[in-house]
Amino acid sequence: MKKVIVLILIAVMLAGCSAPPAPAEEPAPAGKEISGLTWESSIELEYATQFTVDYYEGGYALIAVADGCKYLVVPEDMPVPENLDDSVMVLKQPLDKIYLQATSAMALFDQLDGLNHIRLVGTKKNGWYVENAVKAMDEGKMLFSGGYSEPDYERIVEEGCDLAIVSTMILHVPKVQEMMEQLGIPVFIEHTSYEKHPLGRTEWVKLYGVMLDKEQEAEAFFKTQTDAISQFADMENTEKTVAFFYLTSSGSVNVRTSSDYVPKMIEIAGGNYIAVGNEDPESRRSSVSVTMEEFYNAAADADYLIYNAAIDDPIYTIDELIAKDSLFADFKAVKNGNVWCTGKYLFQATDITGELIADFHHILTGQEDMNFLYRLK
Repeated sequence: MKKVIVLILIAVMLAGCSAPPAPAEEPAPAGKEISGLTWESSIELEYATQFTVDYYEGGYALIAVADGCKYLVVPEDMPVPENLDDSVMVLKQPLDKIYLQATSAMALFDQLDGLNHIRLVGTKKNGWYVENAVKAMDEGKMLFSGGYSEPDYERIVEEGCDLAIVSTMILHVPKVQEMMEQLGIPVFIEHTSYEKHPLGRTEWVKLYGVMLDKEQEAEAFFKTQTDAISQFADMENTEKTVAFFYLTSSGSVNVRTSSDYVPKMIEIAGGNYIAVGNEDPESRRSSVSVTMEEFYNAAADADYLIYNAAIDDPIYTIDELIAKDSLFADFKAVKNGNVWCTGKYLFQATDITGELIADFHHILTGQEDMNFLYRLK
């Protein structure tokens, strides 16, 4: 009898309970509101600072870049929202006829198995160091369509280009961007060169994953790179000093600013980067040119010299270096045979950050197992 009464009481209580209130809809962060769309979430970024991505119901994604430009990625089967602010450019999926002028993005597209989305490029075949990009050009799957200052507009229109991904170099020729947009082609300016952490450049793979609808692949790949540098997390600094440079055609020395990603790579690897020249803390420049005398005064006692052949031609012997300027003969690293050179792939190698840091670490610890650097003979 008691059991029956208890069951009746429970039934009465349940009958009198109202359904739990629906959770309050989380408002979109300031500046992320889009008329007609409901904000859901944001991509969590670990190192990149030059972009954000916000998701909305229906699969929409808003990309905001540090320069203030915004791009709404619209799924293939969804309409463009009405009353969309004129400042937001629409990227309608699928994006499979891209004109890629920003060379640093190619390796990340390659890692996403997304080269089939790129139809046109702004670099000739002999300028690419991404193997699959060279192969695609050999097979006619990618076509050269002019560089950032003089693109081949006729070919771009004929091929039905749906997006131009360009570097900040286009800011020097604003008429090119204006023409592209007049032709109805959205222009996306990537800012990886402004990322201060080396993995910040690599994390742009998440942004391209959004464009290509390959977010899971992007997350998986990025984890491989964070895992690759985890071995250096608790490593003690070697106290070894490193100068990273190349000589310009005018005889000056080009060095990376201390806030650039290359010095950060050297730091993560366990070294101390030698900064040269007076740096403007307000400047966003990644490199500066100094006189040979300034470079000598700062780096003559450096433990290691690394010649940056990503822009200049590679050198293979110490004699070649001294031939560029006889002062190099007095450098400590030259006397000790501790001079190294990068390959041409360095700037385009946004996908192998972990391996590059490992190379720097191997130099500092006397190992010869290299992937992308080599010692001058």
